[in-house]
Amino acid sequence: MKQSRREFIKTASAVSAGAIISPKLFSGPQISKAKTYPFCVFTKCLQFLDYTQLGETLANIGFKGAELSVRDEGHVLPENVKTDLPRAIKTLQQSGISVPMMVTGIINPEDPLTETILGTASELGVGYYRMGYLSYDPAKSITDNLTAHKKTFDKLEKINRKFGIQGCYQNHSGTKVGGPVWDIYWLMNGCDPDYISVQYDIRHAVCEGGASWPLGMKLLSPWIKTTAIKDFYWKKENGKWKITNIPLSEGMVDFDVYLQEYISLGISGPVTIHYEYDLGGAQSGSKNPTMSLKEISDFMKNDLNWLKKKFNEHGILSSFG
Repeated sequence: MKQSRREFIKTASAVSAGAIISPKLFSGPQISKAKTYPFCVFTKCLQFLDYTQLGETLANIGFKGAELSVRDEGHVLPENVKTDLPRAIKTLQQSGISVPMMVTGIINPEDPLTETILGTASELGVGYYRMGYLSYDPAKSITDNLTAHKKTFDKLEKINRKFGIQGCYQNHSGTKVGGPVWDIYWLMNGCDPDYISVQYDIRHAVCEGGASWPLGMKLLSPWIKTTAIKDFYWKKENGKWKITNIPLSEGMVDFDVYLQEYISLGISGPVTIHYEYDLGGAQSGSKNPTMSLKEISDFMKNDLNWLKKKFNEHGILSSFG
């Protein structure tokens, strides 16, 4: 039986991610059933490193996968994607780092770079990309905004289907689309989750939803195909409460409850750690952080090891490389 382009890309992504696949699976479309993924890291916090240094650093920390920044000021600039993305992926692979996912600013189906980026990534085996963020036009009602944005999602779904790649929209606390996860459901409803899906961010879900976040997670679960991990707490400064990002396990996210929901809802796919707490500016993508690479690496390693231990406690570490 001849493989479809979508099935081929899924296979390439699984293999590049280090999946263990039985040889008999190579006979047909069932290859897409492979469910092993590497723990990834969003590379924004290491944008001061070149590709070789990035691969070596991630390998030394213990990561096996990268959620590569392919956007303005990222590791790969959108206008250079045809030359730099192949070079970045090849270099990372030399250190044993796969690239099953990337972060982009893609949100405009009509932008000529959209198809260039997605086509190039697809050919290289990147199976998932995080989309850019949508905003609300204050001159329009919430429902009118979402109706207009729904058309954008429909167009992007067609492009994703063309290239056999999956676009993921991240829930993100605040006043943009995706602050309250219910607006993401409005956009996702009716979309094929193989091409338009969600990168579910538990930190932002808890921040925005308080104790009600499990309801939103259940609502979005058919479309949750990648997940982002980080932690936070509310801190009072000068009489005002503010969100403070901190290392994993030190904040308000109850990861035991989260992983119980994760398992019960049957969620899988790449998991990426986002480092947004103080790393001397590296957390914001600084090219000249004030913290040393060793200090940054130590923080990153602590979070990765803690997360592996937590996944192991819940019996799901075997699903990850």
